[in-house]
Amino acid sequence: MLHALVSAVQEVGGAIDPVAAKNYGSMVGSGLSIGLVVIGVGLGIGRIGGSAAEGIARQPEAAGTIQAASIIFAALIEGVALFGLVITILYM
Repeated sequence: MLHALVSAVQEVGGAIDPVAAKNYGSMVGSGLSIGLVVIGVGLGIGRIGGSAAEGIARQPEAAGTIQAASIIFAALIEGVALFGLVITILYM
């Protein structure tokens, strides 16, 4: 699928001025990068939630500590997502 997209862009590339082609390439790259960031963040938070549930199931008396740590880790991962979004917007 990616090969077909690249081929289509190359065929049409002669009809588009270089500035517009650079802008379109920048938008495609930005969209792909933020998509990868969102996928990574979703996987990370999902893993934190699953591990926290498993840890609470094994040791119910440590539920408060596990919950607090998982909230902190989720916040750190969200910070990485915002950083990725800012970098993506800057390169647009």
